Amino acid sequence: KVNIFKNCRRNRRNILWGVFEYCVQLKQQRDKLKQYQKKIALQLEKETSALLLLKKKCYQDQLLYKTDIQVQDIEFAQIEIKIIEGLKAGNYCLKQMHEVMSIEEVDRILEETQEATEYQKQIDELLAGSLTAEDEDAVLAELEAITQGEDITLPELPTDPLPVVPTGETGVLKPAKDQLKAAKDQLKAEKD
Repeated sequence: KVNIFKNCRRNRRNILWGVFEYCVQLKQQRDKLKQYQKKIALQLEKETSALLLLKKKCYQDQLLYKTDIQVQDIEFAQIEIKIIEGLKAGNYCLKQMHEVMSIEEVDRILEETQEATEYQKQIDELLAGSLTAEDEDAVLAELEAITQGEDITLPELPTDPLPVVPTGETGVLKPAKDQLKAAKDQLKAEKD
């Protein structure tokens, strides 16, 4: 397999690694600022120059707030990058699928499926409607005999070769109504 995103992944890893390192540094700076803030709070209690320490504390709070916003922005940007890469991969897959299958091909397949379904319904209707009440009684009696293990004489199998049915351009068998009607007539003749 050829990996078309190989160089893209390397560049992305380098970019993401740089962003990750920057994010870690910002978090470390934030932690240091928090520690420094605690230290200032302790010094406020000890020192007399409370005003100066309050100004320092206010400045550190502002830096801490800005650092938190930067960390959130970076994390959000990383999520956006992952989403965009997922969309690119999805678009690439869709383009490949569109190259493989055209609308005409899908329409042709759906039409063939519809024709096959209609043909099967015709066969089912012919088979379901061909039994009379007497035939159904005979079938039920034969089924009962088979389930009870009685010896039954089965009809001989036909030795005639099956007719060849021409195939269309897709290889799907075309309906052979004449052959189906002949087989139905033959079954009725054998039952009489």
